Amino acid sequence: MRTIERRLSAIGWNCAQRGQPLDRADRHIAEVMSGIRRRHARPPDQKEAVFAEDLLRMVATLDHGLRGLRDRAILLIGFAGGLRRSEITGLDCGPDQTEEGAGWIEFLDQGVIIRVRGKTGWREVEIGRGSSEHTCPVVALETWLMLGRIAHGPLFRRNRGRRQGGWSRPAYRQARARLVKRTALAAGVRGDLSEAERREKFSGHSLRAGLATAAQVDERHVQRQLGHASAEMTRRYQRQRDRFRVNLTKAAGL
Repeated sequence: MRTIERRLSAIGWNCAQRGQPLDRADRHIAEVMSGIRRRHARPPDQKEAVFAEDLLRMVATLDHGLRGLRDRAILLIGFAGGLRRSEITGLDCGPDQTEEGAGWIEFLDQGVIIRVRGKTGWREVEIGRGSSEHTCPVVALETWLMLGRIAHGPLFRRNRGRRQGGWSRPAYRQARARLVKRTALAAGVRGDLSEAERREKFSGHSLRAGLATAAQVDERHVQRQLGHASAEMTRRYQRQRDRFRVNLTKAAGL
């Protein structure tokens, strides 16, 4: 079902580029899609959430070279900011520094502000300093920028070798998903599952799901941090929550 939805979206985008918008509400399309959903649709497979204790074990598997420092910052910032993979790999050090940039950062005394363009438009993501320098995402980011000598352009980069400019190109979008899988396996997260199952269970979404589940704050703050248009979407990311915290049965007098 999701494959059909993605391909229909791609067709719609292509039609729009040609000046012939595709009306997905047209009954010929809507009725067929409705029938497919009734017969074949099922709840989406959810990725495993990565919690803070899991994340600390994952970053502990990284070395202290530049690549390890970069990956550490990606994991910690990705978790604390609840950022999508396209948002984190599209960040620049400042505004209007690259054509492909989808946002930028600003350091403050209390933390870092990330201005990012996501699915719901521009938003600001605040990441405060942690309780320890060892686990602080802001310190990890500062360390990567300082030792990587990065002050302009893409925030997170891939190493193409000295002949091709070293750390000069933006990181691949897929790099974050591979990083989460690799470090989760190395740290033994969900060791009760087989290696094949663990590779399937973990992805970049695992960090967003972990933040949404573990953050014991008002749901509206989590929704804003993750950039969701609705609270219902935020709840899909919460792997463990009190579903009966609001009991409408008792509230109605029964």
